[in-house]
Amino acid sequence: MHEPATPWPAGSTIVVKFGGNAMTHEAEDSLFSEVGKLQAAGVRVVLVHGGGPAIDAELAAKGITTERIDGQRVTSAETLAVTEAVLCGTINKQLVRALLARDIMAAGISGQDCGLLTCDRRLPESLGFVGSIRAVAPGLILGLLEAGIVPVIAPLGVAADFSTAYNINADEAAGAIAVGIKADALILITNVDRVRRDEQDPDSDIAHMTPHQALVFATSDACRNSMKPKVRAAGSAVDGGVLRAQITSSTGLTVAAFAQAGTIVSR
Repeated sequence: MHEPATPWPAGSTIVVKFGGNAMTHEAEDSLFSEVGKLQAAGVRVVLVHGGGPAIDAELAAKGITTERIDGQRVTSAETLAVTEAVLCGTINKQLVRALLARDIMAAGISGQDCGLLTCDRRLPESLGFVGSIRAVAPGLILGLLEAGIVPVIAPLGVAADFSTAYNINADEAAGAIAVGIKADALILITNVDRVRRDEQDPDSDIAHMTPHQALVFATSDACRNSMKPKVRAAGSAVDGGVLRAQITSSTGLTVAAFAQAGTIVSR
């Protein structure tokens, strides 16, 4: 029998989150090349992107101050409008064009489309229009995958009464989507090789965690800044039924060694 050309068997579904400081032009080019190989091997791929640096730059250009509480962007109505424009109108469509240029059929959507990600307002209220995901409606994503199209998803959700958009952490969005579509794997691409018990100590990296260990570590003082939502998303996804999650700097998704890359969360 012919062996699949990737670590993922044909028919698998994986959700890949990327963006922010981890995604240089070279890394993006490498990742999209891998997505094409995965599609050719019969693996279904969902892409969820961030865009923090681009949002920060646009806010600065407009003279809007960026404020964060526990690493989360405080999102006023003014900030929300900029966030939506940058994520949905600029970054999302740039990524779709880059995929189409590689003969990869892709469609750009956000968590608002078809009520994909419905949200409650996250506490504290001082965070503004920041959402906590209440529910995932997987139909749109599953329909695109069935048609052979790569969904490219911007991390914005919508209120349950559809009265407003909400800004959502991209790692949280990817994890919830992975659970909602019953994905086989969640890949969170970052700019460090592995999660560390001490971010200043390269010898303290963590090769494996159970979902319980990940969720506990995510609440600790040792898990800091942007790593906190990644570890929490990985633990929650596996706890919710995803077979495995990986937090890694590698974009070599089709290389056999990728199966051991980064920090792996599994049962």
